[in-house]
Amino acid sequence: MNYEGWDQDYLENKEAYVKLFDKVMQEDNDKNVEFLEKKIAKYVGREHAVAINSATDALFFSLKCFNVGPGDEVLVSDFSWISSASCILMAGATPVFCDIDLDSYHISFDEIKKKTTSKTKALIYTHLFGNMTETKEIEKYCKENNIAFIEDAAQSLGSIYKGRYAGSIGDISSFSFNHNKVISGISGGGMILTNVKIVADYLRKLRRHGKGNDHEMLGYNSKMFYINAAYIEMRFDRIEELQFRRTEVAYKYHEALQDIPVITQKMPDDMSVLHNYHKYVVRFENKEIRDEVKDELGAKIHYDKPLSANSMFKLKPCPNAQIASDTLLSLPCHPYVTEEEASMTAMVIGVMA
Repeated sequence: MNYEGWDQDYLENKEAYVKLFDKVMQEDNDKNVEFLEKKIAKYVGREHAVAINSATDALFFSLKCFNVGPGDEVLVSDFSWISSASCILMAGATPVFCDIDLDSYHISFDEIKKKTTSKTKALIYTHLFGNMTETKEIEKYCKENNIAFIEDAAQSLGSIYKGRYAGSIGDISSFSFNHNKVISGISGGGMILTNVKIVADYLRKLRRHGKGNDHEMLGYNSKMFYINAAYIEMRFDRIEELQFRRTEVAYKYHEALQDIPVITQKMPDDMSVLHNYHKYVVRFENKEIRDEVKDELGAKIHYDKPLSANSMFKLKPCPNAQIASDTLLSLPCHPYVTEEEASMTAMVIGVMA
């Protein structure tokens, strides 16, 4: 089974993509980026959005907005993509790895409280796999302790938790448009969202070599390519359709796996909660079974080791993060997975688990 579904998406929408590129090449190119920023800011309920080159830059720039640097510590989940930690090193600060709750795979509030010190300057909170959970207590804790709450919504554009959209939470937020996201770009891309105009103005200078009226400060080359912005906008206009189709696939898996000895991804039990199903993950009894099923299905592992276990850190991994790395498997969850394919996947898991 195709893991991402890109070839099928291209064939289904080829004519629309060709028309888009032809149209973009004849327009005022800079407007494409501006249109995308305004559309997504309005969608999530933020005042400002700033499109940039990648979600890694989005996290790095977010840290710079709070003057995070040498001597500072940043709390981050030990179970996430590497950029969640590398952006902290890019800022010159120290990542402090926190364990996760195995129910949600999100950073544990108890760990946040346990590992906060006088040096803690920020928290990067990731909605892993597109799933959102309650964060109000963590937000309150951060505010009381003067800790910047940076929402890493890279995987969760379109997710909603009790009226709050991913990208609208905390002091500053970011999205990713990497090729494997629900809403993706031709060449990736990222976006930062804020309610503070002075922050948005700073970010627009930062992404363009520090250029305002002239080159006012040290900046970076992190602009979003205009064709990429137009493509992302076209994909974003289909967000409800794409999420509906992914949700259908997730529920096919969920129903087919009910009588099989694996721990399935937690599904919303409230109509006010909507997941975008960036990933659908199942947890196995041990690493050996997980790896055998992976090889049989051609599925993928997210993520194969805790962040702290990577060679650049060489730290002792957090225990729950290690369990997740050893036992989680990501099943194909794109709009083109058929009911037959989902059933066959469940059957293979049932035989091997």
